[in-house]
This record gives sequence, C-alpha cells and structure tokens, in this order.
Amino acid sequence: MAFKLIIFSLLLITPIVTSQKTSIPKSRPIKTIRVKNGDIIDCVDIYKQPAFKHPALKNHIIQMKSNHLHPTTDQTRTSPKVPSQIWQQYGSCPNGTIPIRRTSINHPTNHPANIHPSKVIVTPHHSFSVVLTEGFSYSGAKANIRVWKPYVESANDYSSSKVMLRNGPLQTFDTAEAGWVNPKVYNDNNTHLFAYWTVDGMKNTGCFDLTCPGFVQTSREVVLGGDISDLYGSDITIQISKDPYTSNWFLRYNNKEVGYWPGEIFPILRHQANLVQWGGEVSSPNVGTHPHTSTAMGSGKFADFIFGSSGTIKGMLIEENSNPLKPPENLYPSSDEWDCYDAYLLKEYVKEPSFFYGGPGSRNNPRCQ
Repeated sequence: MAFKLIIFSLLLITPIVTSQKTSIPKSRPIKTIRVKNGDIIDCVDIYKQPAFKHPALKNHIIQMKSNHLHPTTDQTRTSPKVPSQIWQQYGSCPNGTIPIRRTSINHPTNHPANIHPSKVIVTPHHSFSVVLTEGFSYSGAKANIRVWKPYVESANDYSSSKVMLRNGPLQTFDTAEAGWVNPKVYNDNNTHLFAYWTVDGMKNTGCFDLTCPGFVQTSREVVLGGDISDLYGSDITIQISKDPYTSNWFLRYNNKEVGYWPGEIFPILRHQANLVQWGGEVSSPNVGTHPHTSTAMGSGKFADFIFGSSGTIKGMLIEENSNPLKPPENLYPSSDEWDCYDAYLLKEYVKEPSFFYGGPGSRNNPRCQ
C-alpha cells in the first residue's frame, strides 16, 4: 500500500512532458494589429499555428530556415526591391510569433469564406493561361510576377497569377503554388499574396494560406493573405524550393523566407515535381460555358508583349535535383480558352524569355460570350 501511495504521489508532482511543437491549445493571440483597410492581424505563438493539427505533423519539428535557399548572384539580379505589406505600417509581431490574417471580418458566420476551406476554394471549373515545362525532376521554381487588380464578377469567382509545382495523375495531383489572388476568400476586392496546396487535384484537400492545417509559417514579417494593393503594376518575386535534406518545400516572397509545405503532407510531391507552370487562372462556375464569366485574368488585357500592360511573368527559373537555379530548356505556352484569355511567350532575340497572358473573359468581348 505504501508503495502505491508513493507512485501516486510521484504522478501528482511529476509534470507530463509534451512537445510544444505539436500542442495546439486554443489560446488568445499574443498581439492583435488592426489595419485601416479592415484587416485584423493576429500575432500567434509559432508553435500554436494551425499546421500542427494536420495528422501527418503530430511529431513535426519546425525547420526555421532552409538548408538550401540562400542569396545568389541571380537572385540579386532578378528580385525587385522588397516592399513591406500594408499591415506593417500599423505594427509588427514580436519574436516567437507569426502573423495570421483573420478570415471573418465584419461578415456573418455563414459567409462562404467562413466555410471549411476545401468547400470554398476547390472548384472543378477553372481556366488556365500558362507557360509550362515538364519532363525532368524539378525541386524548385522562381519568377517575377506583375501584380494587377483584375475585375472579378462574383463572390464565386477568383483570379490568380502564380508559380506552381506539381506531380501526380491529372485528376489527383499534388501541388504547391504561390502568387497573388483576387478576391473571393478574402472578402474584399483587393489583391492578396497567397500560398496554396492540395494532394487530390483540388477536390477535398488543401487550402489557401493558413486556413487549414498544412503550411508551416516561420516568418513574423509576412502575412499570407496579406493585402498587396500598393504593388499594382509592379513585380513580386515568388520562389518555391525543396530542401534536399528534409523534403520540405520552402516559399520565399521576394527576399523573405515565409515558411514551408512539409514533405509529410505530400504523398507524391515530397519526392519531386514533374511539371512547373507559370501563369494565370480564373476559377468560376462559368468558364468553358455560355454565357461565360466576365472575370478577368492578369490585368484584364490580352497578352501585351509591347508595353507589358497585361499579365506579365519574367525571370522564370527552375531547379533540377536541387542544383542551382537555371532557365528551363523548353517552355510551352498554353491556354484553355484562347478567345477569353490568351498566352504569348516572347523568347526570340531577348536576353531571357518573358510570358504575357490574360484577358477580359466575356466583358466587352463578343468572342468569349
């Protein structure tokens, strides 16, 4: 009996040790920043971010820095000056926290953006105008993407421009992608920085930003989903690169490492990508149909390689097997709906290829209606 009492006493006084990296208690943000445009940014303990609710990340340890991403001569040459996001004018998050944009600001709880992300952003109806490369083992990609504010017809539509790495069957592929998007999930008409992933061809898994468990954020300076309206007409640099030692896919926004998609969440992409795409997408129930959506792609203008007033992507580079960045050997422009959104690759007599794309959809465009 005395022995049992001793054991019981030890249990009472001995703390139960749990990994701080996997414990996700529901707690208040350490700091809240209110932005004039209506955004609310919560500074959340880095170890209490949504990612660790993913079943594959129960024993995951945060990798604070990539072992592979580092400044290079090429990066200095192609990256524009790093701009701040609008929210940073109103405050900053302390060390040990990450900024998370609230997704339900001044909207009722039944607003589409407050439904489970896989029911909001995943749609089988999409139209792409892209340039792609395939046929090798890709471990990264990079590009400078012109930021625009395209017209979006309804809350069921969005327009995005991005860098995408993909692997797997056509209907059930894995993907990691990032760029800018307008608007839908953000409840406004502004353009936002985004990161996205899926492991089943955009059917039931994955989401934008941190709205579901998956992406692990490490930066306290960059808000995924943050408003980048101040950058209309200028370029942002997006780079995605797999750490060869951990298989985590790191995201860099301009010169800032934002975080990563852990290799554990990808059945296929954890090993490599077999396709890289750069370009625009319109998601709408009314693409490929008549009447067609009037949601625009890029700037809303068809490809303009003279003045660059359309969707524009330059500095397209790839990594193969974690080797240094280099230009892709082959690039193939493609559009799902040439009469609505077109694509033009300028590669002759220029220092580096440039991709121009976009269009107005059916807005003032009889060919697309």
